Amino acid sequence: MSKSRVFFIILVAFITGVFARSFFELGNNLYFFLLIFSLIFLAVFYKNKKIIVAFSFLLFFIFGAWLTGSKIEETRNLPYAGRAIQAKAVVQKASGVTFGQNIIVRDDQKKNILVQVPKYPEHNYGDLLDINCILKPIENRDADFDYKMYMAKDGVLYQCDKEEIKLVAKNKGNFWLDKIFHVRNLLQENIRKVIPEPEGALASGILFGGSNELSKEIQNEFSQTGMTHIVAVSGYNVTIIAEYLIIIGIWIGLWRKKAVWFAIVGVVLFVIMIGLPSSAVRAGVMGTLLLWAMKNGRLANSENAIIFAAAAMLFFNPLLLRWDIGFQLSFLATLGIVFSSPIWEKSFVKKNKALGISEIIALSLSAQIFVLPIIAYNFHIVSLISLLANVLILPVVPLSMLLVFLAALSGFVFAPLSMVLAWLAFVPLTYEIKIIHTLAQFPWASIEMKKFGVWWIIIYYSILAGGICLLGKKNFKFQMTNYKSNPKSK
Repeated sequence: MSKSRVFFIILVAFITGVFARSFFELGNNLYFFLLIFSLIFLAVFYKNKKIIVAFSFLLFFIFGAWLTGSKIEETRNLPYAGRAIQAKAVVQKASGVTFGQNIIVRDDQKKNILVQVPKYPEHNYGDLLDINCILKPIENRDADFDYKMYMAKDGVLYQCDKEEIKLVAKNKGNFWLDKIFHVRNLLQENIRKVIPEPEGALASGILFGGSNELSKEIQNEFSQTGMTHIVAVSGYNVTIIAEYLIIIGIWIGLWRKKAVWFAIVGVVLFVIMIGLPSSAVRAGVMGTLLLWAMKNGRLANSENAIIFAAAAMLFFNPLLLRWDIGFQLSFLATLGIVFSSPIWEKSFVKKNKALGISEIIALSLSAQIFVLPIIAYNFHIVSLISLLANVLILPVVPLSMLLVFLAALSGFVFAPLSMVLAWLAFVPLTYEIKIIHTLAQFPWASIEMKKFGVWWIIIYYSILAGGICLLGKKNFKFQMTNYKSNPKSK
């Protein structure tokens, strides 16, 4: 058994342990029993390589589960709950919500605290606030969404009650982040000036991520048609954007390898431009790994790199696996493209090269097959019309992004040019909204999945893994089944 295969098995064991503890209660007694059991067998059968690998899997499973349990326990033991604090804190993040603003502040003791304040005055990254409040655990707002753990995965365990806040100073955050956020805010303001609603909200969403500015009706239509990924910062979005950046690079005269570097630079700039949120960084890592695999001709043999990236992220923050939907979509969509695209490439794409539509279908199917149960579990809805919507919408998304970006950028230099580019961008933006609205009207556009639980996820991915293995033997080689035939893995 090759070293790379053993490495792959260990990474999968760790991720499996994180998954198990994220969804099920596992006590310390179980960890202790499995640990002793594994060590005894390793001591007795230390010469048997297969048994060593098997029990190494169990050991890393235990480690992943224990690490996750420790993080979950931190969210339950809150020593500052109920205490009154008076401190100076710096705003780390500010976002608009229906009742006003949610701001995340960090005090002198490095605690991240959620403060809910009115819409005005507006707060921004780097604002230094004088805060007087009583700390309490974050409360869940409804039974279907674990808001407490959603915030905990970003290190926010407390929220302010009976808060009194006062602005002391501005620009007290990280200098470079402050400048990046300032530029982003200016670009968003330029978009609002020249592109009317709802197209303006969509323009801001596809360029910077987020659908909060869209009306609830339009947000529901995006969900029904499976198109929320075009305004969400996840690997599902980044990988599609990267693919089109490669096409653009080739179209402007670059060789394919240079076009891939062009796409990698584009992904990095995209992540920086939208303000380096953690979800975007994770999506960027997955997208860049995928591009690296494509550049080196190792798309079907790059799962080790993808799994390693996921395991590394979970090592530092195991709460991501269950409570960060962006991580789930980024990781699974990237894996879907890595595992499934070679199948489509051989059986479908090469035979059907109609204006690149076959590649869009292949990428969309690859990603959607892998993210389907996650969408059903988290959103309780599955779009039946998503494939058609992707085929009709995705070809114009890069054009929309380019024109919106140019319109926002030219607003700093020459306002009339910004207006012209805005009207050019208005055409594909209107097209996207109209197509999504039309498709959402079909009664069979989506179905509700209210009772799609964890065990359905496990069953689905077990069947999917089996199917991939069976198809892999016939259609392409990948490390899970063919490490021995790959000289580089030995």
